Amino acid sequence: AQLERRIRAKTARVGVIGLGYVGLPLAVEFAREGFAVTGIDLDRSRVAQVNAGQSYIPDVPGRTLADLVRTKRLTATGDFACLRGLDAIIICVPTPLRKTREPDISYILSAAQHIAVSLHRGQVIVLESTTYPGTTDEVILPMLQARGLKVGRDFCLAFSPERIDPGNARFSTRNIPKVIGGITPTCRRVTVQLYGQIIQTLIPVTSTKVAEMVKLLENTF
Repeated sequence: AQLERRIRAKTARVGVIGLGYVGLPLAVEFAREGFAVTGIDLDRSRVAQVNAGQSYIPDVPGRTLADLVRTKRLTATGDFACLRGLDAIIICVPTPLRKTREPDISYILSAAQHIAVSLHRGQVIVLESTTYPGTTDEVILPMLQARGLKVGRDFCLAFSPERIDPGNARFSTRNIPKVIGGITPTCRRVTVQLYGQIIQTLIPVTSTKVAEMVKLLENTF
């Protein structure tokens, strides 16, 4: 309840792991809406460019990014220690295919490991990276619950697949409908509350596996 109040008041601190063509536009939208946003990326050049207000993503206007950095709504770092001070953490890391055509989820696992170390009560964690059905509840959830915290009671976990069409001037992060699946109904509700601050149309589904399957079918199509 406290987290939901912070989200509604826009005092919740938002973190986005992965500042690529999905993560940076998402971070910018939250910052534009008034949230304090921290972008986390291991690429030092990306971190430096964001902190200098220089956009390297065509869908993010340089002036918009510069204004958000200047007003301290958006900062970037390569230090995962900042995760301890965040309320909402969104994972937007790449999932390339291996030579065997299987998804490489090593970046997802690395991000989850960093989150697990600093996870505390009252946080919501959202995975956006494309992956196979079952990743969120069968792989990520055990890592986050390993230290005794319980999902739906102490923290929230959800999957909301990245949906973006780079270079499309008509449809952007804000007006592309967003699918959201939570581990529990509470997780879904909190995540809907979070994305509802920046996205016009939300589509809650019954589970994280459903949301993951939606993305898989969409990519296949």
